[in-house]
Amino acid sequence: EFTRNILADLTSFTELHGDLTIALLDVDPERLAYAERAARQVIEVTGAGYAVEALSDQRAAFEGADYLVNEIAVGGYKATVTDFEIPMKYGVRQTIADTLGIGGIMRGLRTIPVVAAMGHDMAQVCPGALLLNYTNPMAMVPWGVYAGSPFTNVVGVCHSVRDTHEFLAGLVGVPESDVAFRTAGFNHQCFVYTFRDRRTGEDLYPKLREVVDADPEGLGRRVRVEIFKRFGYFPTESSEHSSEYVPWVLRHQSQVERFRILVNDYIFRCDENLANYEEMKRALDAGETLELEPTSELATEIIHSIETGTPREVYGNVRNGGLIDGLPEDACVEVPCLVDKNGVQPTRMGTLPPQTLALNRTFVNVVELTVRAALEQSRSLVYQAALVDPNTAATLTSEEIVSMVDDLIEAHGDLIPEGIRRG
Repeated sequence: EFTRNILADLTSFTELHGDLTIALLDVDPERLAYAERAARQVIEVTGAGYAVEALSDQRAAFEGADYLVNEIAVGGYKATVTDFEIPMKYGVRQTIADTLGIGGIMRGLRTIPVVAAMGHDMAQVCPGALLLNYTNPMAMVPWGVYAGSPFTNVVGVCHSVRDTHEFLAGLVGVPESDVAFRTAGFNHQCFVYTFRDRRTGEDLYPKLREVVDADPEGLGRRVRVEIFKRFGYFPTESSEHSSEYVPWVLRHQSQVERFRILVNDYIFRCDENLANYEEMKRALDAGETLELEPTSELATEIIHSIETGTPREVYGNVRNGGLIDGLPEDACVEVPCLVDKNGVQPTRMGTLPPQTLALNRTFVNVVELTVRAALEQSRSLVYQAALVDPNTAATLTSEEIVSMVDDLIEAHGDLIPEGIRRG
């Protein structure tokens, strides 16, 4: 489905039709074969004229590439279920487990070594390429590439900021094109700092507060709205995600009920994704034409802007390097970026409000320790990442956290770096 969406968007730009090669890479032969069939069908239906290669050799796939789009799940469905089941035995509730929390830590440990190895290959066979990353944990994966390899031209892309802007504009009844936004932070934990009507200059936050106050049983029972009410700025991720980043939601059954949190939500989403994959296989095997609906994928918009010089603003995840004061220089932050023929150019955001910066600092503490743990292969750093994680630390004692980490490392086996497994 991801391959289909990316190509549906790319082929919608007729000025990009012609002499272009799409190289598909997957370690799963069946998935690779179906991705190739889907790609060839999209290209035939749209008349884009692209060549398609399906490869299992990473270096061969990367050779001479201009752009790389990365969407992987190291360990697949089984590893994801493990990330939920073992913590649940200890009493740790999770919802998504792909960003922070003990599940996010484990996903990072599985993924960072893989993308760092990709970075080494890219530095050798396509050093001028741009890596566009969709893989979570987004705040960890690009960091793992540019800190763990010589390859540094990586930008993470995600729909969460764009979706939040659309959601907020709808709540206050102003066309999104007439709203000025400025948003920054970390992927899945940005905050909207400018929310203003372009036509009148009116600050739209007072109107948003009126809308929220008028709907106590709807909007009022969402974690992201609670964070907005307590901290003054609206966060960019769903209530399910947001509940994992603070210590005062998931550990309390009363708060799970109050905010209508669906514990283990991501497992249900994975089940839906697997069902969609099976349906795509059935359709291709039956000779049916797949539905093509452009999805405004950020990766394809970035490619189009660079290739054609069409300027766009997108939100990208890039190395901080002073873009946001008070956060680590190497941290992967999410900020507005201008994209044109000169590439992806991040915007310096400067000093953020202290209360939201405090939440970002708590977030990045876990992220930084996990990235270091993966790259340095340090079991101690894994323990420490879990010990400072808000939801984990609010739920368990230090001894329980260490025991849970040990159980997860053992269960994931070879998916975890050898140095961490040895301890």
